[in-house]
Amino acid sequence: MLADITLFMTLQALSVLSYNMHKGFSVGNRSFVLPEIRLALHKVNADLVFLQEIQGQHLQNARQIAGWPELSQIEYLAKDLWPYHAYAKNAVYEHGHHGNAILSKYPFVSWENLNVSPFSWASRSVLHASIQLPGLSNPVHIICIHFGLLARERRRQMAMLCRRINSHVPRDAVLIIAGDFNDWSEQANRQFHHSLGLREVFQVMQGSHVQSFPVWLPIFRMDRIYYRGLKPIDCAGLTASPWRLLSDHAALTANFSLTSN
Repeated sequence: MLADITLFMTLQALSVLSYNMHKGFSVGNRSFVLPEIRLALHKVNADLVFLQEIQGQHLQNARQIAGWPELSQIEYLAKDLWPYHAYAKNAVYEHGHHGNAILSKYPFVSWENLNVSPFSWASRSVLHASIQLPGLSNPVHIICIHFGLLARERRRQMAMLCRRINSHVPRDAVLIIAGDFNDWSEQANRQFHHSLGLREVFQVMQGSHVQSFPVWLPIFRMDRIYYRGLKPIDCAGLTASPWRLLSDHAALTANFSLTSN
């Protein structure tokens, strides 16, 4: 009880990490690096982890790859650090499926996987959850996304996401949206800012979206962390070792004060 009261009184900041983890494989699928990814994530020790391209199941790899964990990837990554987690498949194939996931140190109030695939051949979804933070009366809404490769696909996905938020998230609620936007032409900002009142943490703190892909020579600004109802403290794109030897994307981190702008 005393620990709960102390946490209630002292929780003032929230740390976030977003990462396209390439199903636990290095660039070009040369090596299975899930144990190294787990170690890197645990060292950062963020309160919330937004993961894209996490493998939910792959029966063939489970038989053939040495070191494939007996646990699911989300359980393997979350073990010992994140007691709450949600996985939502968005691509299903012969040997298994992959999708988005959220790891949290705080309990979920609810979570739901939303199909935002405008085309039958491009399976995409949005994982929308809410969590309860100590000291806050209202839930915090968190959304993990992985948008499509085509501009027309992304426009429709952003429109669907805006409708979802406007209908399911109170305007004064704390909201974080993180993930791989594949937004090569940087079109999301205007719609998110005007329709939802969102800001992107790297634009606010550093003046532009972070270059996150490919991790060994970052050029494209594909990964984002949007927010509202929070005050950003700092942010970073993780491109140095060990991250440059893991997925083809950089991981993004951000720290927020629970005091809004």
